[in-house]
Amino acid sequence: MAGTNDRLVVSAATVLRFAPHIVFRFDDTRQRWVIMAPERLMLPDEQAVEILRLVDGKAGVAAIVDTLAARYTRAPRDVIAKDVTAMLQDLADKGCLATGSSDAGR
Repeated sequence: MAGTNDRLVVSAATVLRFAPHIVFRFDDTRQRWVIMAPERLMLPDEQAVEILRLVDGKAGVAAIVDTLAARYTRAPRDVIAKDVTAMLQDLADKGCLATGSSDAGR
């Protein structure tokens, strides 16, 4: 997890995974996807869920953007890239995302 002195900066080449203490899953009771952190529950909107389902510790942010641009052809790729990077940066700043392999944290 990035500390305040070593902030994870998300770029097109960054490969992200969920931090070890974060669980991203579909909650049957709520019938929606949730991000669970110690003493905290986040309810991502539909667009965030589409992005987060692509965070696997293998695909870089550019690959995630490419996948979304192929799905949503009406949106310009550069707009998708800007929005995806901003959302992932926000979650990285909150300690929900880290770089590296997807073997932990899922």
